[in-house]
Amino acid sequence: MTVQINVAVVFHSGYGHTARQAEAVHRGAAGVEGVTAHLIPVESGDAPWDLLEEADAIIFGTPTYMGAQSAQFKAFQDATSNAVFAKGGKWRDKIAAGFTNSASRSGDKSAVLNSLAIFAAQHGMHWVSLGLPPGNNSSAGSEEDLNRLGFFMGAASQSNADQGADVTPPNSDLRTAEHLGRRVATVALQFARGRVRELVDA
Repeated sequence: MTVQINVAVVFHSGYGHTARQAEAVHRGAAGVEGVTAHLIPVESGDAPWDLLEEADAIIFGTPTYMGAQSAQFKAFQDATSNAVFAKGGKWRDKIAAGFTNSASRSGDKSAVLNSLAIFAAQHGMHWVSLGLPPGNNSSAGSEEDLNRLGFFMGAASQSNADQGADVTPPNSDLRTAEHLGRRVATVALQFARGRVRELVDA
């Protein structure tokens, strides 16, 4: 059974670090057979709503600034109230996931990932976690481990405040982001195949 799906990676990046993370998520999703992935930067309350409506999965990404999403990404979220929610809940039953970046290892990134999950729930979406155990949490661990920062709700990366996006986030965080993209794309394919099978069996 051949099924083709679309995965959208919607993100804001203030200094380029979250953009690198978004590119890694996109790369992971696009590498799954049967998936077309779209990289969608947002700077305000506008977005390609038609493209997002057609997506089977939407992965949300934002920097963590002062313990919350960036103002630009929050403007996008707020705009979905009229562009999506008020028009019949067009994102209902889509797959959702999230990622974020900050200068600190923690930086209250969990607060942002939790907020993104609640946002997805308000739209009736199905949230997909990172699906990795915490890395670098024993004497045998390494900064090269996937999920070296130990987050569960989504992919987290850390970028030193005094280094540009050409240097950071580190490769382990980008590989973690790729894992999230692959995981979401795979889950979205499973859902899409299930829907097709239901139609065939009906």
